[in-house]
Amino acid sequence: MNIKVCKFGGTSMADGNVILSAAKIVKAEEERRYVVVSAPGKRFGGDIKVTDLLYACSDAYENGDKKAFDEVYQKIRTRFMNIEREIGIDLGLETALNEVEKEILGGAGQDYCASRGEFLAAKIMAAVLGVPFIDATEFVRFDENGLLSDETYELAKKLFAKYPRAVIPGFYGLGADGKVKTFSRGGGDISGSIVAKAANAVLYENWTDVSGFFACDPRIVNSPKCIPELSYQELRELSYMGANVLHSDAIFPVKSAGIPIRICNTFRPEDKGTYIVSASKRKLGENIVTGIAGKKDFTVISLEKSMMNSEIGFVGKVLSVIAKHGISFEHLPSGIDTMSLIIDNAYLKDGMLQTLIDEMQEIANPDRIYTHENIALIATVGHGMANNIGTSARLFRALADANVNVIMIDQGSSELNIIVGVDNDKCNACIHAIYNEFFA
Repeated sequence: MNIKVCKFGGTSMADGNVILSAAKIVKAEEERRYVVVSAPGKRFGGDIKVTDLLYACSDAYENGDKKAFDEVYQKIRTRFMNIEREIGIDLGLETALNEVEKEILGGAGQDYCASRGEFLAAKIMAAVLGVPFIDATEFVRFDENGLLSDETYELAKKLFAKYPRAVIPGFYGLGADGKVKTFSRGGGDISGSIVAKAANAVLYENWTDVSGFFACDPRIVNSPKCIPELSYQELRELSYMGANVLHSDAIFPVKSAGIPIRICNTFRPEDKGTYIVSASKRKLGENIVTGIAGKKDFTVISLEKSMMNSEIGFVGKVLSVIAKHGISFEHLPSGIDTMSLIIDNAYLKDGMLQTLIDEMQEIANPDRIYTHENIALIATVGHGMANNIGTSARLFRALADANVNVIMIDQGSSELNIIVGVDNDKCNACIHAIYNEFFA
């Protein structure tokens, strides 16, 4: 039998009624054998995700503030008990919640605390579907460096041979120290991808609250076109640049196994959604650009030095400065006598920007060093761009017509994307202009 793996995000687990709808989706197809779930997300604007409440619990515990802990944990308790009431089945959540509280207060740690939303949500879904619950700690393994261990797939295959159907919590596994360890936020998507690979699935369905992957953010452009199909590479570029339908790292397990991903809408299950595949079958002439995505709040550190190209080790010296401080860079545009580092502003707090400038000046001795702060990066992505003459000209003409000044340009050697840097306040105008040029 062909196997499909379903992953339901936070909005698909937000309350009892939505969980019942998700369960109905699973039951609609016999091939949907393994289900991975996130913690309950927001039910409405202004609501708080369960995972955020759990992080607040952990902070209160670490700060020794028992009153704050009790107040937040009561919100979590109420949330889950309401889910049990809405589903109309005694799921034993009160006992489970008491056990979780005891473990947290016993010093189980932040990752344990943060993972309990998925743990309890999976217990609920397993009970509703009437299938076994498999804790992610039984097979998801991290090594000493915090990276996913190959042992994960060996353990998973043994478990899946024993359990032909199961519900599994996403977002976490077991660290090398024997304690619960979480992925980065949104890592439930990675868990689903791991399960799909281990189960040798024919399809990984990622159920969320949108009907697929849009050509750009619908909060910026009204009713943008839905992309019927895109490649793993295109997804990675768009996700990394802020298109948050799917965690950008979730493609790696399924990509290596050649398993397609389908983005589906829990609230509109009849919609076709978006397929993410190893090689798109779209004709290159159909869509020159696949999608547009942007992120704000970056700083450009630019260095100029005559004969930079002949100075062996210049770039290495500059990069050693940011490596020393544990900082990564987004892009590294360069010329014969110039180079620029684009760094997320999150790394540059508390005087770090000036520290980097001073240390780069000392170690590399550039003729000039200057910065441009608070810029947005907008990526225009598509396999079709490399095979269509004049794509760049169209893009920059559209930006000029929209009175958007481009501060920086970076294009990958594969010609899969063109990235431009603009002032933060021009980010939305930039996306609008590019979308209107290639999709309107």
